[in-house]
Amino acid sequence: MDSSSGEESDLSESEINEYKEKPYEEIRSGKYKVKALNGSLRCPFCAGKKKQDYKYKDLLQHASGVGKGSANRSAKQRANHLALAKYLEIDLASEADETSRPTVPQAVDQTPEQTELYVWPWMGIIMNIVAESKNIDTLHDKGYWLKRFAKYKPINVQCFWNEVDLTGQAIVVFNSDWNGFVNATQFEKAFESERHSKKHWNGQQSQLGSNIYGWCARADDYQSDGPIGDYLRKVGKLQTISGIVQEAAQDRNSVVANLTTKIDLTNENLDELQYKYNETTMSLSRMLEEKDRLHLAFIEETRKMQRLARDNVRRILEEQEKLNHELETKKRKIDNWTRELNKRETLTERERQKLDEEKKKNNERNNSLQLASMEQKKADENVLRLVEEQKREKEEALKKILLLEKQLDIKQKLEMEIEDLKGKLQVMKHLGQDDAAVQKKMEEMNNELQEKIDDLQDLESTNKALIYKERQSNDELQEARKVLIQVLPTLSWLKTELRLPKPWITMQTQATGHKINVLFLLCRVCQNCWVIALILD
Repeated sequence: MDSSSGEESDLSESEINEYKEKPYEEIRSGKYKVKALNGSLRCPFCAGKKKQDYKYKDLLQHASGVGKGSANRSAKQRANHLALAKYLEIDLASEADETSRPTVPQAVDQTPEQTELYVWPWMGIIMNIVAESKNIDTLHDKGYWLKRFAKYKPINVQCFWNEVDLTGQAIVVFNSDWNGFVNATQFEKAFESERHSKKHWNGQQSQLGSNIYGWCARADDYQSDGPIGDYLRKVGKLQTISGIVQEAAQDRNSVVANLTTKIDLTNENLDELQYKYNETTMSLSRMLEEKDRLHLAFIEETRKMQRLARDNVRRILEEQEKLNHELETKKRKIDNWTRELNKRETLTERERQKLDEEKKKNNERNNSLQLASMEQKKADENVLRLVEEQKREKEEALKKILLLEKQLDIKQKLEMEIEDLKGKLQVMKHLGQDDAAVQKKMEEMNNELQEKIDDLQDLESTNKALIYKERQSNDELQEARKVLIQVLPTLSWLKTELRLPKPWITMQTQATGHKINVLFLLCRVCQNCWVIALILD
């Protein structure tokens, strides 16, 4: 890692506020550009991000959010964003006034069409529908009129018939949006072009013929008598175009205000979740540091125990070497004594018999010494084998400890990843519940979280199985130790016959574990020494 990243990691929380003064001065001097030529705002410290067109409030929220503490950001990045937030609050405070100042709509001259009262939702009126016996069923069918005026996209047709003279009227209903208004206007202009508009209807009451007349429903139609007026008053209301525009603008402003309030609440929830996430991250970091400290202490204690075990083995081997040396010395002394006895010759029968008896005793003692030597050799081999077994047992124990430590690390890592995924899921829930991409990301994160939980359960099962197996082995070892401790008191003749030193007796009473095996071998060596002592006596 280069030196710059090293400096970032060296910044403490207390030094961030001091470090932010340098980038703040660089922003003021113009080294970092915050405001573009077109008046838009950008973050100079996030140049790689796609979004580089912020509003003042959004950029201030971005800088404050990163600066107050993000676990994924370095200390230098946090200090830079704190400097940006300070610059926005002090040097660009006028931008906040401009964005918060409401825009005053300018007065616009309204045309007569904008002040004219229409029936809303937009409707058209068809008059002078004359039915004949051959087409009466067709004209009564609403689908016929919808198909006939399909290019104007009507949504409904309501017919009114006079059964006496077989004449009728109809109301064509259009969409309530601006597309519906355009269609209704084109509907009216089509009749005007054929000279069958409302003006022609009023001027030719006596010569209507069989042609139909049509126009858009307005205030006089709304207030008229008859089924047309009743239907218009029942399903519609009078509105000017400017009034509809103003009402739509008010609805839009209300929606924008509600969305702004919802966004502010979401941002507050996100800040709270970010704070809790940072607290959890710091707690996990402290837990990992404590775990590392305990691990180092465990390793040091293990090394200390291994060093003590090596010292004990070396001391036992030195004592064994000393006993072997004493045994060889006594053996040489007996050999010299035997050779001296062989040199002696007596003339009397009694001396000869005595000499024979002495030779016989010497032979018996030599046989005893040979047996003692063989037993000593076996004891040496047992001691070496015991040392090797102890070494192998220690290595297996260390392997088990390392395996348990590794499984513990994996378990803690899985727990951290699960907590991290839960925190991210909480953040994703507040980012957007209606966004399909966010929902898909949340579903993938839920699947990943479930896999982590399953891995953690499998690891706990394996760990329990290993602990059970280790306890079972310890129980078997304890049973063997109890049996050996029960047998040791039967060897009490060693203390009386051999006059063992007091440390050996203390070692016998306090021996546990592998020390009992070593003591047993030492007793075998002492037994051989007892045979030698009998010969010397």
